[in-house]
Amino acid sequence: MMDTEKLEDLKHFVELCKENPSILQNPSLTFFKSFLESLGAQVPPSVKSEQGGEEHHDELDEDIIESDVELDNTDIVEPDNDPPQQMGGFISEVTDENRDAAQISKAKALDAISEGKLDEAISHLTEAILLNPTSAILYATRANVFIKLKKPNAAIRDADAALKVNPDSAKGYKVRGMARAMLGLWKEAASDLRVASMIDFDEEIAEILKKVEPNAHKIEEHCRKYQRLREEKKLRKIERDSQRRQAEPKDPDSASDLNYGKIVGIHSVSELETKLNAVSKASRLAILYFTATWCGPCRFISPFYTSLPEKYPKVAFLKADIDEARDVASRWNVSSVPAFFFIKNGEEVDKVVGADKNSLEKKIAQYAG
Repeated sequence: MMDTEKLEDLKHFVELCKENPSILQNPSLTFFKSFLESLGAQVPPSVKSEQGGEEHHDELDEDIIESDVELDNTDIVEPDNDPPQQMGGFISEVTDENRDAAQISKAKALDAISEGKLDEAISHLTEAILLNPTSAILYATRANVFIKLKKPNAAIRDADAALKVNPDSAKGYKVRGMARAMLGLWKEAASDLRVASMIDFDEEIAEILKKVEPNAHKIEEHCRKYQRLREEKKLRKIERDSQRRQAEPKDPDSASDLNYGKIVGIHSVSELETKLNAVSKASRLAILYFTATWCGPCRFISPFYTSLPEKYPKVAFLKADIDEARDVASRWNVSSVPAFFFIKNGEEVDKVVGADKNSLEKKIAQYAG
């Protein structure tokens, strides 16, 4: 089973391949491409640029794929795939008789270890564990024998059991760290060995850490580099997308130009038609307010009209001065101000003439739904 961080790296790599399948044409990934094709997958060819050459890969993608960590793996062993060893069942209380018998079996195991009879030691320790499954030291001792037999996975299972019984078992952390180092799990091994050293320091842990920590530091730095590159790649993608959106031609009738929530000033017939077309496409209500600087009732109702966009954010509030936009006032046959025209789907559906706040808001509520 892969550890979580490696799975996350694999997920990121798969996402990268989804975004840019031609990256699989990279020579450093020939082995992976061959594996995919052996499963029946069809790998797309490299994308050609307009000039006829192959498309250049994103520099960040190249770095993420091709950078490797040089580690000292001289003492790594092949994972053992034996069936799980016998574990003691749950016992709320161990009898004195069983505890004594377990100690006898443990003594026999220690004698066997001293004579190099490791398989015999495993048998004795298994007997002891079945008699007293509440002893963390028995699990940790058997785990240590599995280390000698170069069976790191079995050792990890026993170390996990020891730490379940006693979360402060220094020997449990120590043997699990040693087993993980044998599997090349350098970061995890360093973490376990550091904890073991804090609980109960010994020279053997210090010696193992001298080899484990350099590899762990390299991997930690490598992971930081990957994370940094992924963040840079993400930021560059956001920036490219933003630049692409800014470069795209804008639809003059876009509803985003209506500034919903604000009063939009109208200065010409063409400008009004553009706004009304956008409102019509959005199937929303537009209110066209005609005013004049010399109009007393207009000065009275203007602050009220200005407050309405916040209350009705889905309504387009337009405003035209009849002296500045004479062509607009003429097109709408405005004879007196203030005047409010209610427009839906390009058609006038109602209007209010005069500074009547109640009537104005009542009609907004009626047509804005």
